[in-house]
Amino acid sequence: MENQLIKPIKTEEQYKLTLQQIKGLWNCAENTPEADLLEVLGILVEDYENKHYPIAPPDPIEAIKYKMEENDLTPNDLIPFIGSRSKVSEVLNRKRPLTFNMAKKLFKGLNIPAETLLSF
Repeated sequence: MENQLIKPIKTEEQYKLTLQQIKGLWNCAENTPEADLLEVLGILVEDYENKHYPIAPPDPIEAIKYKMEENDLTPNDLIPFIGSRSKVSEVLNRKRPLTFNMAKKLFKGLNIPAETLLSF
């Protein structure tokens, strides 16, 4: 590949062109100049995407439900973190807000990211 000047991606057109370049380099051999270029282009694309296509944090209740499904938990398993059975039901059904104390316990007990739980 010819030596070219690498610049930050500033426009949607530059972004699309860079994605095409990446596609052409995708199967290059490791430890080659092409692999290095692929890595640098990937960093530039990631930076552009983070600025122009930010991903909102997941909804806290959906994150709790996902963790329940992932770990085969029932609402009763959440009682130590949220409180009574009725509180668990109300939180999961969005009838009661998730409190800071509940979020802290869920973070410690179920390893749900704090930034997800505190986005309420």
